Amino acid sequence: MAREIAEQPAALARTLQALRPQRAELQKLAADRRVVLFVARGSSDNAAIYGRYLLEVHAGRASGLAAPSVATHYQASIDLSEALVVCVSQSGETEEIVETQAWAAGRGARTVAVTNDGASSLANAADVALVTQAGTELAVPATKSYTAQLAAMAVLAGSLAPEPDALDADLDRVPDEADRLISARAGVDAAAEKLASTAEALVSGRGIAFGTALEAALKLEETCLRPVRGLSYADLRHGPIAVVDSDHVALLVSASDGPMVPGMTDLAHDLRRRGAAATIGIGGDNGFADAVDIAVPGPDLPELVAPLALIVPAQLIVETLARQLGLNPDAPRGLSKVTQTDPA
Repeated sequence: MAREIAEQPAALARTLQALRPQRAELQKLAADRRVVLFVARGSSDNAAIYGRYLLEVHAGRASGLAAPSVATHYQASIDLSEALVVCVSQSGETEEIVETQAWAAGRGARTVAVTNDGASSLANAADVALVTQAGTELAVPATKSYTAQLAAMAVLAGSLAPEPDALDADLDRVPDEADRLISARAGVDAAAEKLASTAEALVSGRGIAFGTALEAALKLEETCLRPVRGLSYADLRHGPIAVVDSDHVALLVSASDGPMVPGMTDLAHDLRRRGAAATIGIGGDNGFADAVDIAVPGPDLPELVAPLALIVPAQLIVETLARQLGLNPDAPRGLSKVTQTDPA
């Protein structure tokens, strides 16, 4: 896992370079489509959440997450003739996702596959395949394949935006920012030590960074075997915040700018007032860093592209924590690289 975290800057650069030439093809494919639907599971679903927000906020395209069971279990009859359906799977062989893509195409959708394997079933059946360039990923927890998917989402959203190259200058800075965070490891050891002190943790973020928060929570669960709740701060405030007590460590994730920073900063103050054991903040601005107990710097990137590197400190924390707990971060118990949702 540590080696593959370190390989992310190069994987991000390769993926952006490889996928940008497909912009015109994506524009043509989506030209008469009114809505974009994402189909994914696990880490890929968290990447899709970023894609959904970016398409709506940056490209002005109505987007949403589709439930694969609507296709695989209910075989619902839905008119998708105005939809672009984007199916996301690292392996391209998760049967549920492959089946849902075929179902969508049969109901009039045009399809895009986002996968790390250009020879996969998903890629071969799609109208357009965005093949990420993460290279072979051996550790079970997704790291470089996940951030490469985020790069694909940025290319997709940019392709459907009024100015397709508007994000390019900031995206070009992503590999160097990821590399800087990997080299510096600022706050990583302190954050891992604090998380090791309790089994009670929650993770929160919102907006463009929400998918990053959910991915951090997933990594803590699957790699460190800790029960973790990942919630937007809006949902957290609507009831679940009542469980916060002196046993809870809260991991808060924020971009360095954008409309969600004030709310995340206020949440940090609120959690402290409620007696949380500690708050760990990844990213944010100076006010956010001052509001948390342990500040872990994030990337110097604007909100729209920050998630491509914002997850890196969380990955480093998780890998460090797993080793502190005596666990193997490369092969969490009971998991495999290609996940099938339902038994054969």
